[in-house]
Amino acid sequence: MRRTSVISPAPSFARQATSSPRVAFTLLVAVALATACSDDPATNAAADGGGGGGGTTGGGTSAGSTTGAGASTGGTPIGSPQKGEGTFYDEADGSGNCSFDATPNDLDVAAMNAVDYAGSAVCGECAEVTGPKGKVTVRIVDQCPGCKKGDLDLSPEAFDKIGDHSAGRIQITWSVVSCAVSGPISYRFKEGSSQYWTGIQVRNHKLPITKLELKKNGAWTTINRAPYNYFIDAAGAGAGAVTIRLTAIDGQTIEDTLAGVVDSAVVQGKSQFK
Repeated sequence: MRRTSVISPAPSFARQATSSPRVAFTLLVAVALATACSDDPATNAAADGGGGGGGTTGGGTSAGSTTGAGASTGGTPIGSPQKGEGTFYDEADGSGNCSFDATPNDLDVAAMNAVDYAGSAVCGECAEVTGPKGKVTVRIVDQCPGCKKGDLDLSPEAFDKIGDHSAGRIQITWSVVSCAVSGPISYRFKEGSSQYWTGIQVRNHKLPITKLELKKNGAWTTINRAPYNYFIDAAGAGAGAVTIRLTAIDGQTIEDTLAGVVDSAVVQGKSQFK
């Protein structure tokens, strides 16, 4: 599979199969670029545009706790096996619709088909993929609109571990598994974030994230997840400390308290899912 290079965290609709003519959705890309490049909170909120990676490591301390059952370690299966076709795209570098930074030292990554992408719900999760030549565990960082349900579009490095490069397309089975991460979860504040408009991305999570909540005036408020993998609070997280509660796919929860909103920064939490 291949896709047109798009410097936009908004959903890309340019990925097409290598066996089909490339269709470059120029107008959609231009609109995405126009709305995604502003750092102004009002513009971001109105357009609901994405935020890219590349933030500096931000200041701020955090305190966290983990609760819930369902302990898991790296590679533990989650959910039912899926079947589909595996392809590869040369542009795979760890970035993509999920708005993560490029990871040149970790190219075992993949793009999820549009159906299973589920509005970015799968971003950051890991999948163990089995092909004709073996198995590989990949991290989901992008979306493949041209792929059918069950399909994965892999990096060339990952594809070559389970199939012949020359084949281009192979039959695969895959399952979501817990990621073999180390250290605590971290949070990236989107460009333009402030106490009045806040975008938060969750990184380095062992398990898929199903919900993010912010504590406001003593009550938990669920924050909606955008298709580019940021949880967007159009009203803002407020001044001072930001208390976050995450829920994983197995029901575990984590609470982290960050010192405050730090525009375009990555702030480390204190906890990790089991």
